[in-house]
Amino acid sequence: MELSLDELRALTGWAADCAARVVPLVPGDPRPAAAISAAREFASGGPRTRALRTTAWEALAASKTSDPAAAAAARAAVGAAGAAYLHPLESPHQVKHIVGPAQQAALARELAGGSADAEIEWALSQAPPEVGEILRRFPPGKPGKTRLGELHRRLESALRG
Repeated sequence: MELSLDELRALTGWAADCAARVVPLVPGDPRPAAAISAAREFASGGPRTRALRTTAWEALAASKTSDPAAAAAARAAVGAAGAAYLHPLESPHQVKHIVGPAQQAALARELAGGSADAEIEWALSQAPPEVGEILRRFPPGKPGKTRLGELHRRLESALRG
């Protein structure tokens, strides 16, 4: 399977937009915002650089907080920066990398007292066609039975169309 840079840019831009909606839930820590910024730079035509990986690891460190909403928001930022490196492996595991930023953003919104449903609807309405096209190349994901898995199933099902 092949994934073009244009497809990865579309996926990464969408992932960054999803994560950016909840990054305010991580107050006082610039690392998730830096990961989103690096993702947006790649999505807008920049090269895949070490900054994407570095900022993703730093956002992951930011997710080690006692605030569950902030942790999920930081994980959404990790996924946004990591989307540029989606592996073209026919593996259900890769599906988590496609839906993960939107899934984590929805969970973050819910944990902060908002609506996961509204966040998912927003993400679906903003997904470029490339996201569904990429997703349909992969086997179905294995989301598990948690609340996060439930959000994953909703996103994956709708994006597969």
